[in-house]
Amino acid sequence: MNPRATLLLAAYIATIPAANLAVEHWGVVPVGFGYAAPAGVYAVGIALVLRDLAREAAGRAAVTAAIAVGAVVSYFIATPALAVASAAAFAVAETMDFAVYEPLRRKGLLVAMTASNAVGLLADSLIFLWLAFGSLAYLPGQLIGKAWMTAAAVAVIAAMRARRVEVAA
Repeated sequence: MNPRATLLLAAYIATIPAANLAVEHWGVVPVGFGYAAPAGVYAVGIALVLRDLAREAAGRAAVTAAIAVGAVVSYFIATPALAVASAAAFAVAETMDFAVYEPLRRKGLLVAMTASNAVGLLADSLIFLWLAFGSLAYLPGQLIGKAWMTAAAVAVIAAMRARRVEVAA
């Protein structure tokens, strides 16, 4: 595996326990527009983008294995309830993401990433909130927080790509 793929997978794995630790240590945080969400929302928003980048670099099997590794690490450092909710949410969101991402990939990375993250953040939020808290009260905040992170990451990736084209020319 190339160093870029290894780095992306490691970063993706790290976001899973980081999200769970954030929830345990900071509880609920504001995300804008008067909404709040469990503190892991920002780490998960980044995870959605890292998942797509890791899949580009290392493949779907490696990303699926990364979810399992992240879930195991989470189990040892977070509460079992958060770890199980997180693992289930990541697994289902990955499946939903794959169904959207793969067909759209030929239209470009940013199109596929934006569309698949929209589906993934909804699936992840619904499953995580229901399993971890038994409530969807934080759903608007979850969607907003993850959307912020996806939008920021897509903007950074687009700027980096434009810069590469500019430098190459």
